[in-house]
Amino acid sequence: KLGDISEGYHYVKLARSLVDKVGSRESAGGVICIASPVRSYVEPLQATFEYHNEGYAAAMESGDILQAALNILVRDGVFLFAGVNLQTTQEKIAETANFMYERKMMISMIVNKCLQQSVLKLIGTDEKPQDFSAEEVSILARNNSVMRSYNFHKAYMSFMFRLHDDSKHYT
Repeated sequence: KLGDISEGYHYVKLARSLVDKVGSRESAGGVICIASPVRSYVEPLQATFEYHNEGYAAAMESGDILQAALNILVRDGVFLFAGVNLQTTQEKIAETANFMYERKMMISMIVNKCLQQSVLKLIGTDEKPQDFSAEEVSILARNNSVMRSYNFHKAYMSFMFRLHDDSKHYT
């Protein structure tokens, strides 16, 4: 049934036990990445950090760079909402940015940069991430999901700083 967290959690545990039982790490990165957000409704949010780290390791082991990137990107987003120290969060986001840059993962780099802007603003530093390149601006203009993520982070930060007009604009 749609929206039934307990049923979803049951399927997450089933998927995870199947991955463990089969012993194949090939799909473990994807299973963990998809399952961890569901688990966060039942288990402490902080527990998902280790799940995503495990998903990253499994994906790297099997050569699935996309699932590895998604696991650490989602993990970094969870840091922000789980109350992890902002300096620690910023360091992890910088590591993720390097991972994405080395592999030329443009869309993931843009999402990461939005998260990085949010954290730097919360820290209150004058430091800013590198501006969006022409290619990144082009991706933002063409890709609705990336634009939604960008607008979400802008709206969230505007709301946090009580900039209600900006918050309305980005939503």
